[in-house]
This record gives sequence, structure tokens and C-alpha cells, in this order.
Amino acid sequence: MSDIPDKTEQYVLHTYNRAPFTLTRGEGMFVYDETGKRYLDFVSGISVNALGHSDPEIAAAVTDQIAQLSHVCNLYYSAPQANLAALLCESSFADKVYFCNSGTEAVEAAIKFARKYARSSGSNPDKTGIVAFTGSFHGRTMGSLALTIKEKYQAPFRPLMPGVSVAPFNDIDAALNLIGPDTCAVFVEPIQGEGGINSATPEFLRALRTACDRVGALLVFDEIQCGMGRTGTLWAYEQTGVQPDMMTLAKALGGGLPIGATLITDAVAAAIETGDHGSTFAAGPVLCRAAEVVLRRVSDAAMLEHVQKMGNLLLDKLRQLNSPHIVEVRGKGLMVGVEMDFEVAPLIPAGYKHGVLLLNAGTHVLRFLPPLIVEPQHIDQLVETLDDILSEITTA
Repeated sequence: MSDIPDKTEQYVLHTYNRAPFTLTRGEGMFVYDETGKRYLDFVSGISVNALGHSDPEIAAAVTDQIAQLSHVCNLYYSAPQANLAALLCESSFADKVYFCNSGTEAVEAAIKFARKYARSSGSNPDKTGIVAFTGSFHGRTMGSLALTIKEKYQAPFRPLMPGVSVAPFNDIDAALNLIGPDTCAVFVEPIQGEGGINSATPEFLRALRTACDRVGALLVFDEIQCGMGRTGTLWAYEQTGVQPDMMTLAKALGGGLPIGATLITDAVAAAIETGDHGSTFAAGPVLCRAAEVVLRRVSDAAMLEHVQKMGNLLLDKLRQLNSPHIVEVRGKGLMVGVEMDFEVAPLIPAGYKHGVLLLNAGTHVLRFLPPLIVEPQHIDQLVETLDDILSEITTA
């Protein structure tokens, strides 16, 4: 055993509980620790490694780009940024893209853009309110934290950004009661990730769209976790028939490299002026080259069909598990949750023992976010392992 865990605990701020091993390399669906033990990855860096580990095309693009131009600030044009922005807009509702470094930064940008848009398009100086929903997770920086409706995240850092109202997720009447003349934006995840793999109903999203249009508010979809092919369509909103005014992205966009984006319409872009927002590292050439590879590959019709097939297979196999502890299996594409009648935290170290990386979503839901390149044999291994773990717990 190396000194890496001890060194990490000594010098790195303890904001995460880490697994009791050190990962040294990855390939495809698998990662390996320093002893050579192999782990099947059904976490993919929390929906980040969409193309698996050490994808050769991403590696080649990054190597080529870093040898030419590794960083330029946003005072200058660069081809990788322009090309990625064009691909994002051409594949979505958006007309413009604001680039940043992470999901929480994408949400922070959307908050600022919504308030600027409201003040630029009306005479109501109090039009700063934001509506969010129970179970949501939009990030941990101070603006996005106010929209992340979970007590353990918010309590230590109050007072939070004011002006946020909270309605129960999928409760149309409650949402409509909160969306009014003072509302500048409504933030919602088409599928909640951290909240337990809960899908917004099309009726709920349509009601939000109508209410936002009625009061002149912006509808913002957070697809940081559920976007980029994760649900079987490139964007989760495509399955609902509802288009947002803004959408936040990150995680899988860079295929393992840190990049975020806020996609917006021309109407929103018209309210934003030079100097209203910015980021030194945003959309650097290396990151954009990697993201271009990911976006092109993930948006391919054959890849999306593969995600749909593997997602249906994963759901079917999990629903066939014969365990009295399973309450519900739910999800779309390769974003799947299994709700248990007990707290699932002990399942994660049990997974390590069996050579599988697992992840929770709240206290009672086990979450599965494999790389989109997953194949039937990987799903079989996952389900067989989970069956063994649940059997061990039942007989313990």
C-alpha cells in the first residue's frame, strides 16, 4: 500500500469520503487500483466519463491540441471554442453559449443572466425571484446552493442568496402558486440525479413553460447530469416536448476534462453586455477539443440507440432481481436508480469488495451511471454482483 491515502488526508481538505484504495489507470469500462485489482465502473465519475476511460480519440485530440496551443484567455478567438459552440447550438434549442469550468458555474451564470434579462426587459425592479424544487441539486457555490434544496448542504452556510421559493417537485399547482410577476426564472432538472433519479413529468414541464411565458420569466433546465446522451436522447428535454430558455451543462461534456456551459436563446443573449460575466480558463483549446469529440460521438444516432437499448436492458435486469428490499427501479436510458427499504450506504463498500464501483443518490437510492459504451456483459456482471450483495445483506 502506498502513502497516497495518508498524504491525501494530510494535505487535501477533507470534503469527500474516499474509497480505501488508490486508482492508477482506467480503460473502457474498468479502472484499476495500485494492486492491479480491476473495478467495473458504474459511476463514470458521476456521469462524466461518457466514453469510458482513456478513450483513444479524446487522448489523441488533447495531445494534438496541447502541442499546438494549450491556453488562451477569452480576449482572443480560438477555433476549438468556436467549433464547439457551433456544435452545441446546432444540436439544441440554443443560439449562444457561455462557457465556464463546471456545472455549478454554469448555474451561477444562468442566475446572473436571468436577473439581467428581467431588469433589461421590464420595469419591475423586484423581478429577481427564482423558483426551485424539492430534491434538486444545482451545485454548492453560494448562488447555486440556494437552489439546492437539501438541509445538510444549506444549513452551515446560511444566510443564502435571497429570493428563492421552493415547490414540491412535479406538483403543478404548488409551482403555479409561486411563479408570479416577481419571478425572473424557474430552475428544474428534467431528471433529478442527486435527488434520487426522479423524472419530471411532461405535464409538469409544460405547465412551467406556460407559467414562465405568462409572467415573462425564463425556464432553465439543468442537464448537467442528465444531458449529453445519458437518457437515450442527446438532451433529456427532447423527450418532453418542452424547450427551455437556458440550459446548463457540464460533467460528460468534457469526457473527463473540466468544462461547463450555459446555453441560451438570442432573446437572453441580447440582455448580456461585455463585462457582465467572464472566466479566465473557460473554453480553453484543449478542453474544447475533447468536448468536440464527446459531443460528436454522443450525438451519433447509433450511439443514442445503443444507450436506449442498454438502458432498457439494465432496467429489465434490475427489475428481475428477487429481493424484498427493492422498492422501485426507475430511470431513463443509462441514468437508473434502485430505491431500497434501507439506507444504501453499506452497499458501496460491498461493491468495492466485489470489484464494482457503485454510487448512491440520497439515503435510500442506489444510482447507476455507467459509461455510455456499456455492453450487455457489463450489465450482467453488475446485476449478478448486486444480487450477491443483497443476498449477503439479507442473510447477515
